[in-house]
Amino acid sequence: MPSDVQAFEARATDAELEDLRARLAAARLPEAETVHRAAPGPGRWAQGVPLADLIDVVHYWRTSYDWRSFEARLDRIGQFRTTIDGLGIHFLHRRSARADATPLLLTHGWPGSVAEFVDIVDELADPDDANAPAFHVVVPSLPGFGYSDKPDAPGWDIEKIAAAWVELMGRLDYDRFLAHGGDWGGVITTVLGGRFPQHVVGIHSTLAEAPPGLPLDGLSATDRQWAEGTRDFWRNRAAYAKQQATRPQTIGYALVDSPVGQLAWILDKFAEWTDTEDSPFETVSLDRVLDDVTLYWLTRTGASSARIYYESHRALDPALRVDVPAAITMYPRDIEKCPRVWAQERYRRIVRWRSPEAGGHFPSLEVPGFFVRDLREGLAAVLSAGE
Repeated sequence: MPSDVQAFEARATDAELEDLRARLAAARLPEAETVHRAAPGPGRWAQGVPLADLIDVVHYWRTSYDWRSFEARLDRIGQFRTTIDGLGIHFLHRRSARADATPLLLTHGWPGSVAEFVDIVDELADPDDANAPAFHVVVPSLPGFGYSDKPDAPGWDIEKIAAAWVELMGRLDYDRFLAHGGDWGGVITTVLGGRFPQHVVGIHSTLAEAPPGLPLDGLSATDRQWAEGTRDFWRNRAAYAKQQATRPQTIGYALVDSPVGQLAWILDKFAEWTDTEDSPFETVSLDRVLDDVTLYWLTRTGASSARIYYESHRALDPALRVDVPAAITMYPRDIEKCPRVWAQERYRRIVRWRSPEAGGHFPSLEVPGFFVRDLREGLAAVLSAGE
C-alpha cells in the first residue's frame, strides 16, 4: 500500500447509535398530508413523504435496523483514506484476483453514497463467469460526503473533484482506468472523460449532459418526450436542487439536527426517482435505504453534501467534449433522459447506447443484476473500442 494511503475502519460509537434512537423516539412530526388521492400511487406522495410511511420507517430504523452489519460490509470490501489537495478522501478499494482485470472508478451522486455500490463490488471484481470482464474497483466518497472530509473553503467543484480522482487512481498505480457514474457521478465521469483522456480509457454513464440550447426540432416523438420531461423536472420538481444550490447552510441545520428530517429529505427522492408506482421499497430494500440515510446522519453531512450543488450546479463547461469511447444507459424512470442525437454533440464516440425497460435513478439498488450486466457489457464495448 502506498505510504500516503491509509487503511480505514468505519465505527460509530455506541453512544452515537443510542443518541440516534433517542432522537427518533422523541421526534416531533407534523400532521398528515392533505392529498385527495390517498390510494396507493404517485398521487399519495404529491406533498412529499406521507406521514404513515414515515412513521413505519422511523419505527423500523429505531427498533430493527442494524448499522453494524453495514459497517462490516464496508470493512470486507476494504476502506482507505488519503489526502488530496489538503482534503481527506475516503474510498473503497477491491482488487480483483484476475490478472486481466481493468481498474474501474465508480462515482456516486446525491442523495447517494458509496452505499449504492456495496452490494455489487464483489461481482465486478471477481465474477463467477470466467468470460465476464473483471475490474479492480475503486469507489470514493465525494468531498463532504460520508467519511471524506468536509471542505472548509469554496472550490471543490466537479472539475477539482475529477482531477482529485485522477490523483487518487494514480496513487493506487492505476494510471489508465475506466470510469462510471450517475447523477453527480455521471457529471464528474463526463469531466474525467473530457479533461483526462490520457488517463481515462473510456466511460460508462447513466447520465448524459448535452450542450445547452439544442433545439427540439427534428427530434423523434420519444426523444421529444425525454427532453420535455427533463425540462419539466428542472422547472417544477427540483426545489431540493435550488435550495441546495443557493442556501445549503440553511437546510443543513435541519438535516444535521434531525434524523427524521434527514430521512424525509432523502426518502422523498427514493420515492420519486425509482421505477415504482407507490413506495420506493417496491424495488429497494428498506435496509439499503437506511444504510444510505444513516451514513449521512452519523457523518453529519447534510450541509456539506448539499454544497456540491452550490459549487457545481452550473459548472459543466458547455464546450467540453468527450472523445474517449462512451457507453450510456438511460433508465426509463430516471429524472433526466437525454436524446442520443443531443448526447452525441458532447460524447463524440458513443460505442453503446441502451434504454432498458425497467429501472430509475438508483439502478444499482433497483435492478442490481441487470445493472451489473449492463455495466460489464458497456465497459467491454468501451475497452474494445479503445483497442
